[in-house]
Amino acid sequence: MSTSNNKIDVAYVAQLARLELTDEEKVRLAGQLGRILEYVDQLRKLNVDGIEPTAHAIPQVNVFRKDESRPGLSVEVALKNAPQRMNDLFVVPKVLED
Repeated sequence: MSTSNNKIDVAYVAQLARLELTDEEKVRLAGQLGRILEYVDQLRKLNVDGIEPTAHAIPQVNVFRKDESRPGLSVEVALKNAPQRMNDLFVVPKVLED
């Protein structure tokens, strides 16, 4: 199916996306969307038989450090600047209404 022959209803797409566009923006976006769809048509013509789908163009490796536990702050250090505290906890304003 060729998308380049189809006229793009930019006003309809904008309505679906809840966007308000000026007439100038609609004309500009219609051209841009048309070029994008022409490019998609070019991609559809490629022979991809035997090519495994990938999520990335190059292999990705985990760069995170090993998850190891380590000592945290003491209660005194953690609550040192607390405006209010009670029973080794921060006291904060109530945020729920009755």
